[in-house]
Amino acid sequence: MIVLNGGSSSGKSGIARCLQEVLPSPWLAFGIDDFVAALPLSLRSSDEGIAFAPDGSVTVGPGFTALEAAWRAGIAATARAGAPVVIDDVFLGGPHSQQRWRTSLTGLDVLWVGVRCEAAVAAGREIVRGDRARGMAEKQAELVHEGVVYDVEVDTTHAEALECARVIAGRVG
Repeated sequence: MIVLNGGSSSGKSGIARCLQEVLPSPWLAFGIDDFVAALPLSLRSSDEGIAFAPDGSVTVGPGFTALEAAWRAGIAATARAGAPVVIDDVFLGGPHSQQRWRTSLTGLDVLWVGVRCEAAVAAGREIVRGDRARGMAEKQAELVHEGVVYDVEVDTTHAEALECARVIAGRVG
């Protein structure tokens, strides 16, 4: 298992795709964006689910939390069944988010990766993408790393996704 954690627009999804190309065997990639897209519309903008404020802050409610726990358990089951997996996530809860993954992934070999990107660069990517609430990238750039422990860190501020993927792949046992 490889778990990528970084703020919005930090480059995690690009790194995950590059990892699938550079790792010697096939790996599955699952991202938090895919999970959010799979939620029913009623949970995509509500206090019960996930809500994106105009200032870029994100809050999650009990409906989101319950389904996210099931999603994590499903990914862990996939890995336990023998599929190598790359996770692309945003640890809004910092070490508490990491602990939830640690609990779900108990018994599995996990490489914890911090994907950093300077706030201004991530904010510029956010504008270009056009599919994010403005301000999310800047708010999350450092927040998601506070209190989180990594095996390796990469910085996409000046490095391309492929270069970062090669660094990560070099750490896969």
